[in-house]
Amino acid sequence: MYNANALPPDLLDELRALLGDRLSTGLAVREHHGRDESSHPAALPDAVVWPETTEEVSTIARLCHAFRVPMIPFGVGSSLEGHVIPLHGGVSIDLSHMNRILALHVEDLDATVQAGVTRKQLNAWLHDSGLFFPIDPGADATLGGMTATRASGTNAVRYGSMREAVLALTVVLADGRVIHTGTRARKSAAGYDLTRLFVGSEGTLGIVTEITVRLHPHLEAISAAVCGFPDVASAARTVIQTIQTGVPVARAELLDALSMRAINAHSKTNWPEVPTLFFEFHGTEAGVAEQAETVQALAHEHGGTDFRWATRQEERTQLWAARHDAYFACLQLRPGSRSLTTDVCVPISRLAECIEATAADVAGMPMPVPLLGHVGDGNFHLLVLTDPDSATEREAAHALSHRLVLRALAMGGTCTGEHGVGFGKMGYLAEEHGEALDVMRAIKHALDPYGLMNPGKIVETEPQDARR
Repeated sequence: MYNANALPPDLLDELRALLGDRLSTGLAVREHHGRDESSHPAALPDAVVWPETTEEVSTIARLCHAFRVPMIPFGVGSSLEGHVIPLHGGVSIDLSHMNRILALHVEDLDATVQAGVTRKQLNAWLHDSGLFFPIDPGADATLGGMTATRASGTNAVRYGSMREAVLALTVVLADGRVIHTGTRARKSAAGYDLTRLFVGSEGTLGIVTEITVRLHPHLEAISAAVCGFPDVASAARTVIQTIQTGVPVARAELLDALSMRAINAHSKTNWPEVPTLFFEFHGTEAGVAEQAETVQALAHEHGGTDFRWATRQEERTQLWAARHDAYFACLQLRPGSRSLTTDVCVPISRLAECIEATAADVAGMPMPVPLLGHVGDGNFHLLVLTDPDSATEREAAHALSHRLVLRALAMGGTCTGEHGVGFGKMGYLAEEHGEALDVMRAIKHALDPYGLMNPGKIVETEPQDARR
């Protein structure tokens, strides 16, 4: 186990001089920064720092680079593939103090924020502007963490993921240099698209400190609906036909019967405990009514029954709060369990096939395995609820996840639609990307030759001269 003595004393002195009490080597603080929401084992950083400006992050990076000490960016620790776990010790750089909204341009529908701003904080601040930020992973994640993992959420089918939401970035590189990628212009043909390079890089290429994001206007009418189905495949086929018909549905979420049982117990609701789709429609009054009518007809063709509508804001808020709380609700299906949470994404035409095969696979598992997901874009999740003290269960859970990933890759999909790679999904990148993985390694080596930026994540590289 690493401890604070693993850091060079001169580095600690320099960091204390810069940050004062915004540096900690206390065990409890280091333990908090040594884990995330995944089932991966924890590992301790040697120290934790809380910068407040890009300039301070730059100085921290320059010092760590000089002493060859690993750096691990940290948001709120809600990641699911071990992204923030300091596998090789080093300095955990907690960006939560960088929580200022720097600029809002209502006419241009964009805002610039520091990396520690959370999605709920931004939308609360935008409340009276007529605009909102649509990317909504289940957790109240930071915009920096969402950028790093290329986060998505329930609105992705209409508004896309962080890949579409980010216009420009400020990034601190491994050696402390500060670069600005992109502009506030809606398109550019000027040079390599470095913004997209850093979106999804999971802190392995640099530390994102400021983000300029696209915003969207609140629309005239919003309506939500819940519909039950005889099985998950029928629900998935409804979504496929909805997308192929061209209905601009804003949200299409699938929860299996087990997930609905968990939601009812957790949120004190009384939804039928059957495979269920949650829909939301945005637009004009006439447009929303037409979309809803079309989707209701498609659902009935596939056995969908008991459409329940939520048109009032309070009803919609309750509905989506229940969906966003599904992860924590499912954990209560087996108190004391840990969830091996995995996700894949497949072409929409293969979604029903993939879900049907996965549901059959899950049926043979000895532990509860809820299935849910953002099926409007072909992305779904399994929560494998294992006894943390059972090696047999952990092995079975990993085997199930492995089969799911291979199934998705065989269908032309990806090993992760939105959770990211971290170190939990590294083993699948060669099969998914082939020779392109060597290009990723070359980029990593060019920007971080000593392997100091969140080492052990996404790609393995051979550092030239690391401390460890």
